[in-house]
Amino acid sequence: MKVMIVVTHLLGTGHLSRALTLAKGFVQAGHEAVVVSGGVPVPQLDPGDAALLQLPALRSDGVNFAQLLTAAGNPVDDAMLHGRLDALLSVLDDQAPDVLLTELFPFGRRVLRAEFIALLEAAKAQDKPPLILSSIRDILAPPSKPKKAAFADEVVERFYDGVLVHADPMITPLELSWPVTEALAGRLRYTGFVAPPVADTPTKAGEGEVIVSAGGGDVGRGVFAAALEAAAGDRARPWRLLLGGADAAERCAALATEAADNVTIEPARPDFRAMLHNVAASVSLCGYNTALDVLQAGCPAVFVPFDAGNEVEQGIRARALTQQNGIAAIRSADLTPEGLLHAVQEVIAAPARAPMKAGLDGARETVRIVEHMFEARR
Repeated sequence: MKVMIVVTHLLGTGHLSRALTLAKGFVQAGHEAVVVSGGVPVPQLDPGDAALLQLPALRSDGVNFAQLLTAAGNPVDDAMLHGRLDALLSVLDDQAPDVLLTELFPFGRRVLRAEFIALLEAAKAQDKPPLILSSIRDILAPPSKPKKAAFADEVVERFYDGVLVHADPMITPLELSWPVTEALAGRLRYTGFVAPPVADTPTKAGEGEVIVSAGGGDVGRGVFAAALEAAAGDRARPWRLLLGGADAAERCAALATEAADNVTIEPARPDFRAMLHNVAASVSLCGYNTALDVLQAGCPAVFVPFDAGNEVEQGIRARALTQQNGIAAIRSADLTPEGLLHAVQEVIAAPARAPMKAGLDGARETVRIVEHMFEARR
């Protein structure tokens, strides 16, 4: 099969990371896969043997996802949007995929609906239309208005053969965050969680440290500020702050002037997941990928769920995870240096938690489901 995955990450990098993990899963199973990315390039994410094609890049204006900006921070104009669409349709024509996956749409990215609808119409008009599937994470941003859920239902009914839900329905069924109608329920295919394989390269990086991260995007400033002060009260233990975003180097230099001598500050690292196996504790947001990284490593963790702009997805996930040993959550409104340090000390002292191993093979299960659906329609 030739598989084309279309994704545009606007703030963090989790959407692109998951799309690349799926693409590598298809390649490992002997298929061809190309990821078409419309967000800002993320150099630390490795596509492996999958192809990664870059559209003219967009990002959101912080948590205002209705305002699109160029990678340089300028408002997007019609000429750029037309250029993106032309490039996207050109890739569709060149690739002529057997399978087309749209990441998040139509359950999100409605600001790009014209682009996605044009892609879907063009795919349906091909001589041999591809199998069309939506690819979504465990927890979505709940629709603020009934018409948003109705829009998703209508688009799924019109264009899609199925919806791949990258979750375990016994842990996070889609109903936790989205109104699932009877028609939509019949199209859902749960894959389990999509996590990259555990790093098998031995490393001592991060050993005994408290690692503070916020994904690969330009978020988490409040977490980093609180962590700097918390680390100053914990001089016997090394702390490491990993900053994402295009301006990570500049922000690292600025924060370094405020840091105690037990703090290392650097841009986000590609070996972050391997480091988690060695840390004293992790402090992070609670995005899909980071949460899975923490569960796979089995490390003590303090989550500060991202909730700016009325975002609730990470809070739902964090509350579910605090039922496990060595995991705590702090709302951003309650975050203080003292509270953060206390939470870090508590999770370190908590009973050990075994690394999670079952239910994380969502990429392989996605391939199996897609292969079965593709063969069934031939």
